[in-house]
Amino acid sequence: MRSTARLAAQLNVPWHAVFVETPALQRLPEAKRRRVLATLKLAQDMGAQISTLAGQDIAETLVKYARMHNLSKVVLGRDERPRRKFWRQVLADRIGALGADLDVIQVSLPASSQRPESKPETRESPILWSTYLWSAGICAATTLIALPLANVLEQANIVMLFLLAVVAVAVRFGRGPAVMAAFMSVGAFDFFFVSPRFSFAFADVQYLVTFVVMLVVALVIGQMTAGLTYQARVAQRREDRMRALYDMSRLLSAALITEQVAEISAQFLSAEFGARSALLVADDNNKLLAPMVTGDAPQVDLAIAQWSFDKTEPAGYGTDTLPSSTTLYLPLSAPMRVRGILAVQPRDTTRLVVPEQRRLLDTCASLLAISLERIHYINVAQDTTVQMESERLRNSLLSAISHDLRTPLSVMVGLAEALKLTQPPLTGEAAEIATAVGESALRMNTLVNNLLDMARLESGKVVLNRQWQPVEDVVGSALRAVQPILGGRTVHVALEDDLPPVRIDAVLIERILINLIENAVKYTPPATTINLGASATPDTIEVWVADEGPGLPQGHEEAIFSKFMRGKKESAIPGVGLGLAICRAIAQAHDGTIVGATRPEGGARFTLRLPRETPPVIESFAPQTDEEQP
Repeated sequence: MRSTARLAAQLNVPWHAVFVETPALQRLPEAKRRRVLATLKLAQDMGAQISTLAGQDIAETLVKYARMHNLSKVVLGRDERPRRKFWRQVLADRIGALGADLDVIQVSLPASSQRPESKPETRESPILWSTYLWSAGICAATTLIALPLANVLEQANIVMLFLLAVVAVAVRFGRGPAVMAAFMSVGAFDFFFVSPRFSFAFADVQYLVTFVVMLVVALVIGQMTAGLTYQARVAQRREDRMRALYDMSRLLSAALITEQVAEISAQFLSAEFGARSALLVADDNNKLLAPMVTGDAPQVDLAIAQWSFDKTEPAGYGTDTLPSSTTLYLPLSAPMRVRGILAVQPRDTTRLVVPEQRRLLDTCASLLAISLERIHYINVAQDTTVQMESERLRNSLLSAISHDLRTPLSVMVGLAEALKLTQPPLTGEAAEIATAVGESALRMNTLVNNLLDMARLESGKVVLNRQWQPVEDVVGSALRAVQPILGGRTVHVALEDDLPPVRIDAVLIERILINLIENAVKYTPPATTINLGASATPDTIEVWVADEGPGLPQGHEEAIFSKFMRGKKESAIPGVGLGLAICRAIAQAHDGTIVGATRPEGGARFTLRLPRETPPVIESFAPQTDEEQP
């Protein structure tokens, strides 16, 4: 295995480790079987794709597997003293004969495995003597059935009865009892049906040929029947596994909540592995939630589970990380991210070290991960659909209300101005009421305009009138517009020299600056200074507005740009929380951004970044001289 891993690394190609389980290998001692599994686990840790195959002939199975997976080299261990038999070649020679297109490479084995005098580690597996007793009983029953028919049937037909018994023993009990049945059948036929009867002697030498042929046929039939029975049993187990995976995937495809996924996985693992299991799902912060258990709860260590989730590696039993644990932790890796951990605690731990079973468990984990990711995105899609519908209804409502309020508000503003112009002029309290009505109507008209602007911006009906404009002109227009609301505050303007022109809708960008300055006036103490500046970078033009107020709410620097979100809830400051939302919508329409932050020295700072483009070149024309004039 190590030599193959080094060779694959040198060639920069993937490699496979294959174990062919023939019927003869079914009787391996437990220690040797564990050594095989440990070797396959070592190959898997070194990057191999491991496979356990079932077949009658090792060479044919390996050649077929190599061609199926487009493999060009077969690496085998070289025996120090190859045991060549006249009727069978060694494995390397057979592979070379069957696969002329394959390169067969033999590597030397460790010295410890070549010493013929080394003692066996453990004794062979215990023999099931009951199967041999059943074999003897079937042969005896066949003899009793055939005795009354000795004078009715020909001896050739009686031989068929004994061959049938050998086949039955091979199908039910395997090779060893079938061999015993073959010898007992020949002996019973000789003793009870060949003259002189009730004696192992025979009068005709031709019966010797009959005995030999009967024994050979019985042995061949028994061996072939036992081998086919073994292959059928292996195929049946694989079919059962595939059917269980199909049923599991079908149930997972219909699951809509994680609790259903946990229940389906628990049923599958209990049926296929006899194991207790738990499903640990991760939240949005990559922290595992409490285990979801159906039935008996396994022993779950949250620290090990979190480690396996963070490292995206299996942990616990059968791994290199905390192998003393009786629970195996498998990360549920989906295409986008790890969705959780599957904790499995089998009652028979040896079932997890068999490669076929481990691959089945890994496949189960992959199906669970995909199912959890599908449920996650179903929830995301539902939330997005609800949010889109809510936004659409809210925009429609805002647009309808704003249009209905605009006309009466305009009338109220006009009536308030008309009251001021009545003759004789209003005096005293009446004049104050008329002025208050006019100011309130103007504020309400501003709010309605904000609602209309927000609805138009989000509906995409605003067409930008983008022209090349100097930043200084836009800043100057915004300052003139906010003069009535400054209330004695000083605006300190700091613009870089030689600012390049920017391609913008000047009216909308001016609206951003007005909203930012108005916010600064609302949320800062009187007589404080408001700073407004602009600078250029290689990629953007930055315009900022800073104040000396309390700053932005901690942790809500991004949320204040949402619609109807205000820095101070339930305050006496007028407004509905649309100013910053409109600013962001206008900035995004210009392919720009706007962000807010609290300054270290105190106060809030809002920065508008617009993309910097190359302005058009204006050609200069030199005046013509007298000679050039016509």
